[in-house]
Amino acid sequence: MQHNTKYTRATIYAIFIWHGFFLALTKSMLDLNTIFPALVNNLTDSNTLFGLLYAIMLGVPFIFNIFFGHFLHSRQHKKPYLLLGIYLRGIAFLGMAVFTYFFATDSPVMVLVSLFFWVFLFSFSGGFAGLSYADIIGKLVPRGKRGNLYASKQFVSSLAVLLGGIAVAKIFSMDSMRFPNNYSLALVIGFGGLIIASGAFWFIREPASTTDPGTRDSFRDFLVKVPDIIRRDPTFLRFIIVENLASFSLMILPFYLLFAKDIFGIQEAYVGKYLLYQIIGAIASNIIWGYISHKRDSKTVVRSCILLGGLIPIFALAAQPFGPDIFAVIFVLVGFVMSGRRVGFEPYLLDLAPEDQRTLYLGINGTLNFSKVLLPVIGGVLIDIVGFQITFIVVTLSMLTAYFLMGARPERHSD
Repeated sequence: MQHNTKYTRATIYAIFIWHGFFLALTKSMLDLNTIFPALVNNLTDSNTLFGLLYAIMLGVPFIFNIFFGHFLHSRQHKKPYLLLGIYLRGIAFLGMAVFTYFFATDSPVMVLVSLFFWVFLFSFSGGFAGLSYADIIGKLVPRGKRGNLYASKQFVSSLAVLLGGIAVAKIFSMDSMRFPNNYSLALVIGFGGLIIASGAFWFIREPASTTDPGTRDSFRDFLVKVPDIIRRDPTFLRFIIVENLASFSLMILPFYLLFAKDIFGIQEAYVGKYLLYQIIGAIASNIIWGYISHKRDSKTVVRSCILLGGLIPIFALAAQPFGPDIFAVIFVLVGFVMSGRRVGFEPYLLDLAPEDQRTLYLGINGTLNFSKVLLPVIGGVLIDIVGFQITFIVVTLSMLTAYFLMGARPERHSD
């Protein structure tokens, strides 16, 4: 495989780190665990409507990924589609800001209805841009080096999240910034962050893909071939199974705080404290994940992340006698897992995929990794029925299964 030699390693890192910083800053303006649900709650008391919006936000990229992968497979240059996806996301941010500012007070139903469109556009375009982004990294960064880039990018992104969190806290604490002005300002900042983030990609001279545009199957013919693509590559099939099993750790992440409230009866002050510990864990762990990726490979990062994700529920149960302050360590480890997933999983899949089928692999994996959408709902139901302890044990068993299924032996790749 021939990689673009027009860029130094420092230039490539600068381009993607610039984008990663401002993208992370943007996402903190519409944080899915705080800002987004609070905005919807100001418009409606219906948990069902929020659940539908949340499902659209999380699920649309997975539903359409296989279509995106097929569409992009025959496109020799992905940068135009990456920029299109980013700008559509920016329009979604700006649309939410405008409707919230002008109509939230007098016509909350209008804003709520508009959110279904804006959230769909935001999520749809994000999935489209994500596949293009990953393919461009695959072209510019050789196998074995991608984990280092993702670790560096994740470290800078964590700092941006911290700065974004401080900015959001300042905006929402100002007496002059009441609803809906506070949300509108945050969304406008998110729009600006996306536009600034996209600027670095204009400097990329993307090499053409090796795919022959004239060989593209129809989407229907491609769907027929998907089972055969998976069957011919047992390593890819195993990765799909592993990532679905590993999503059990994502399922349980929102419930550690609820567990602490249930066990310790913690006050609201602990929410911010635990969030800070999670951010610290995410920032500090990037050094460790980057070192593992550099000395070993992305697969080792994935296995280590899965193992840690399987042990955290046990640690959470064991920490009960020691009180809420010691329990903060759990959130440091949660930060480790969240960063490890970003540093390990996508670089490993990029290493795994043949160059001429990279977007197909990304699309197929994205759509078949549907458990990320279903498991949080299942987790809540399971906790209501059998309690935290049994649910935590189920998560640990699933993660350990994924860990051993992944296997320690490295795969052989050919460039």
